[in-house]
This record gives sequence, structure tokens and C-alpha cells, in this order.
Amino acid sequence: MAIKITDECINCGACEPECPNNAIYEGGVEWAITDGTAVKGQHTLIDGTVVDAEQRNAPVAVDVYYIVPSKCTECQGFHEEPQCAAVCPVDCCVPDEMYQETVDELLVKKQALHLD
Repeated sequence: MAIKITDECINCGACEPECPNNAIYEGGVEWAITDGTAVKGQHTLIDGTVVDAEQRNAPVAVDVYYIVPSKCTECQGFHEEPQCAAVCPVDCCVPDEMYQETVDELLVKKQALHLD
């Protein structure tokens, strides 16, 4: 399952540089699939929506850092644990129960993002 950042976030920014998928954004900042990935052209998001990888999308959150579920792989294929949660000083990076994925599904997503 993807990771989410709760409202307890103190906006320290420690999580953002740790994400190997560039799935973490500062509140209010637009995001794109292509940011920090090798994806070009059309890409299917976790909810089935097809977008252009370079399309700028509305922020998921405005007041706190946020994680784009379609880019989060829980660091599978990179690290043994989600790095955002490992560095978060207030433990606000938690599993997102809305997006339940198996390890195999997360690894497929990682491969799609990075074209290994």
C-alpha cells in the first residue's frame, strides 16, 4: 500500500529528498509523473486515469507535504523500508489504507516508473 503524510506533518521537509520516486511534494506544489522518473508519454495512474507524464497536476495537499500514490512504491526495490517514514521526526508517514498493493505490484510500479 502507498504511504501518506498525515496532518501532523510539521513541514520539516526531511522526507522529500529521501524518496527514490520523487513522489513527495511540498504542500501546494503541482506534481507530474515525469518528475524524477523515466516515464514519457501516456501513463496510467493508480485510479485508472490516463495522463500525459509531463502534465502538471493539482496538489494533493496544500498545507503539508504530500505523497502521490501513483508514484509511491514504499521504496520497494530501493530500500528495506519506506525512507520517508524512517526519517520523519513526528511519525506522520503512515500506510495509506486507500491504496492496498502487494510487494509484487509495488515492484511492477517501480519498474514502470524507472524503466529498469
